[in-house]
Order: sequence, then C-alpha cells, then structure tokens
Amino acid sequence: MRYFPFLTLLAVAACSDAPAVDKASRPAPRPEIPSQDDTDAAGQAKLRKERAERNRAANAAAVAASNSASPVTAAHRDFYARAEAALLSDGRLRPERIPQDAPIDAEGLTQDFIEIALHDEYYRDGDKMVAGGAAAPVRRWQDPVRFQLEYGASTDVATRRAVRVEVSEYAGQLSRVTRHPMNVVDVNGNFVVLMLNDDERRSIGPRLQQLVPGIPADDIALIRDLDRNNYCTVFAYSRGNSSVYAKAVALVRAELPPMLRKSCFHEELAQGLGLSNDSPTVRPSIFNDDEEFALLTRHDELLLQILYDRRLRPGMTEAEARPIVLQIARELLGTAI
Repeated sequence: MRYFPFLTLLAVAACSDAPAVDKASRPAPRPEIPSQDDTDAAGQAKLRKERAERNRAANAAAVAASNSASPVTAAHRDFYARAEAALLSDGRLRPERIPQDAPIDAEGLTQDFIEIALHDEYYRDGDKMVAGGAAAPVRRWQDPVRFQLEYGASTDVATRRAVRVEVSEYAGQLSRVTRHPMNVVDVNGNFVVLMLNDDERRSIGPRLQQLVPGIPADDIALIRDLDRNNYCTVFAYSRGNSSVYAKAVALVRAELPPMLRKSCFHEELAQGLGLSNDSPTVRPSIFNDDEEFALLTRHDELLLQILYDRRLRPGMTEAEARPIVLQIARELLGTAI
C-alpha cells in the first residue's frame, strides 16, 4: 500500500509552524492479503512437491524390489520377453481390429457367442476348478464398472502411468461398445486389476480376501500359484446365485513385456465383463489361446454388443438366448430378415 499522501503532509509540516507529527502516532500499515492466484499457486506447488516425493519413493521401492527379486521372478522377465519375441516372429499377437483374412457372418458370430459367453473356461467341481467349457447362463454387469489398478512395489512410476493410460483408453472403448458405464478410479473399484510380479503374487491372499470377502480358497490358490504359462487371469463374482456380476479381480504379471501386457488387459477385462470362455474355433478373436490376435477385434466388439443388448437378460440359458442372439447378430451385420 502506498503512503505518498502522508509523506507529503510531513513535508508541508516541516515548512510551517504546525507542530511536528509524532512518528509513534502513524497508523500501522495494513498486512498484505495474498490473492487467490497466489494461494492457488502455492497449493499447486505443494501438491507437485508431494507428488514428486511420492514418485521418488515409488521409484526407489521399485529399484529395491528389482534388486531383491527372487531368482524365479528374475527368470520370468527373460522367459516372457522370449515368449513375446517368439509369438511376434511367428506372426501372432496381431494388432488388427478388422483382419481381412477372417470374414464374419451372423450364423458364425452367433455360434461364437454361445461358445464364449455361454460356457465357462473353468467350472467348479466340488472344491476344485476344472477346465472344460461347461454350459453357463448369460452373465454380465448391472452396476457401472469401476476399474481400479493396484501395483506391487516392483512397478515403477513410468510404467504405472503408461498402464493407467492404456487401461483408461480401453475402458472407454469397452464402454462405447457395450453402452455400459465404465471408467478407471483410484478407490472403491468393483473390478480390481492387480499388476504383480511372482514374489508379490505369492503373498496376495490377504488382499484378495479384502477385495472379495468370502472368496473361495481355491481361487486364491489359483492366483497365488499361477502356472508360468498363464500370463494373466480374471475371476468375476456375483452375489449368491445371481447371474449379475458384482465384483471382479484380474491378475496381470508385472514381468510381462509391453505387448503381452496390453494383450492381457484386453482379454481379461473383456472376459470379466461376461465373455468368460476361450475356444480354439473362435476367430478372429482374443478369446482363443493360440494368441493369434493381441487386441480386441471387431468380432469381439460384436460379442460384447450382443452380451449387453437389453433383449438378453442375465440368467438366460442357451436355448432361450440363441434365437435372440441370432437376430441381434443379423442386425449388427446388416443381414436382418
């Protein structure tokens, strides 16, 4: 604040007979009040500093975890790098959304939907999970799907950022295709995606019990003891005997190189929406263990569109669903009768 008028008054007083002004009687200057812009800038600077400190701590933890990794985890990194290179050199992990060598027709799409959506890749036989493609009803989500990413200490900040971008973009794609709300959240997710190395995965049991109270012990064991040839997996859960999913947990190995990792996100997130099976007869599709295609194809998008069409209802059997699925498939492909 300026005091020029007061200084002028003092100069006049010195040249006149007026009594001198006691300096002690001067009013104290008013304190400077920070502007809103200054407050915002200070707050942002504090947030940036805190974020930088968290990032430094996370990167330091990743280095420490890498340095202390078990021989198995270290060997896995090399194993999956060689696996990706072999698949690419063999012409697999194709990224095409609409491959020209794999035409689609309504009848074939209908049968593919029955194979993928109305059969399970694994089914529970007593206390055991058995591979076998057992028949299943239509299952899907009713609530908005909230993907939540969780990482082990071995994953550095740059990788976490890249993964979040990948999953956020893919969640948007899945939401557009299904017309069902989906997004990535920081907390309170109902579809949690864990990215862990071998060491971290083996101690994941308590966290799984927090995420899915009452999760079967066999499911925990399958995730904890995942076979090396399984790059990723997903488990989706409903309440009671409902065919509506309420929670899901996916596991993606942190040791995977970028293309295999992205392929895992595409497959497991889509499977967790209700396309639960794999089949060697389905093509062009990521729901085929031959790894020919790495990313969600147009064929797979059509399967998701069918699954989330309101003419289908959770709990429908194959006999109930098949004629409806065929009609939807014909409409989607422009061959409706």
